[in-house]
Amino acid sequence: MPGFEVFGEEEKREVLEVLDTGVLFRYEFAEQRKGVYKVAEFEKRFAEYCGAAYAQAVSSGTAALRVAMAALGISPGDEVITQGFTFVATWEAILDSGAVPVFTEVDETLTMDPEDLEQKITPRTRAIIPVHMLGAPARIEEIVAIADRHGIPVIEDTAQACGGTLNGRHLGTFGTMGIFSFDPVKAITTGEGGMIVTNDAALYRNCSEFHDHGHDHNPELERGLEGRRFIGFNYRMTELQGAIGLAQLAKLDDIIAAQRKHKAAIRSALEDVDGVTFRTIPDPAGDTATFLAFFLPDGGTARKFKKVLSEEKAGAIYFKENTWHFYPKWEHLHQGLTLCRTGWPFKRSEAGEALRYMPDNLPKSEAVFDRLLVYPISVKMSDDRLETIVSAVQKAASVVL
Repeated sequence: MPGFEVFGEEEKREVLEVLDTGVLFRYEFAEQRKGVYKVAEFEKRFAEYCGAAYAQAVSSGTAALRVAMAALGISPGDEVITQGFTFVATWEAILDSGAVPVFTEVDETLTMDPEDLEQKITPRTRAIIPVHMLGAPARIEEIVAIADRHGIPVIEDTAQACGGTLNGRHLGTFGTMGIFSFDPVKAITTGEGGMIVTNDAALYRNCSEFHDHGHDHNPELERGLEGRRFIGFNYRMTELQGAIGLAQLAKLDDIIAAQRKHKAAIRSALEDVDGVTFRTIPDPAGDTATFLAFFLPDGGTARKFKKVLSEEKAGAIYFKENTWHFYPKWEHLHQGLTLCRTGWPFKRSEAGEALRYMPDNLPKSEAVFDRLLVYPISVKMSDDRLETIVSAVQKAASVVL
């Protein structure tokens, strides 16, 4: 990863078609744009690719989460469950909706632990957001089954697993809605940008209107003369983003195929190392192969292994130290840090009611991450780079294990 590795003439052609019209806005200017509607076309093709009825493009993956929750009517005081291993955007969007994030443990899938999810559901739970982390599926069928028993909608955060599948079905289509990100380090990128998919016509309409200041998009009226059913905000995607997205989407399957080849080469070297085990992936055939995650017998061994890899110029990520993706490292969440004068969203009332999150709330996840190392997998990896990583793995095994 990411998709910018394969930028080429296809992206240039799509962008030039937009520039030739002079229209960068996704709506209006029908005569000037001469039939060029890149965002609308991107939405159509993305929905078809995923096997979803509807797709709504937005300005970022974070915006996709925010719009999806607005479409569901998530309100202040509601609880929304997500997991303790995700990019901060997942719970930032929950807080921005006025809702309360509730965090589950992750298991060796590195995604939501269904057993802990059952324990975290309360009468105030209004949505569940599992995250398909590091390119591979969560236990989404189990999670959706639990949610269905409780009558709770599921928003699949598929920001890091675009193109992934489970038993032949695309991730993002198991829940009530699925969201995707096209930021600079995703499998396909538009620089910034996101997408929401759903099979629910009413929810799609809510997303379409909310992301565009409430415009009801009545085709019989000129823009600016339509009505509004509710207030909204601006989360629109531009035509330039839509153009790049079209070119990138056409390359997605090839991107995934290249990543799988490179991941397999590195995994093969690790399979020969006694004491190394691998992340649990519910359906390996549906893995996008953007990352290779593996475990050492204990935390001390993992840190020594990482040290040797780094010395050999083939360092792996130790996510236990990562400050953007792992719950214990989110000091701004634990300390309730905000620019708001009143302390919102952490301080919830003048009486002093406040949200409190302790760094040690997820001990099972801590134990999992103590032993975990991760390699990011590129679309383009030279034979020399692969050989460097394989040699480093062999050196670390001989020195540490």
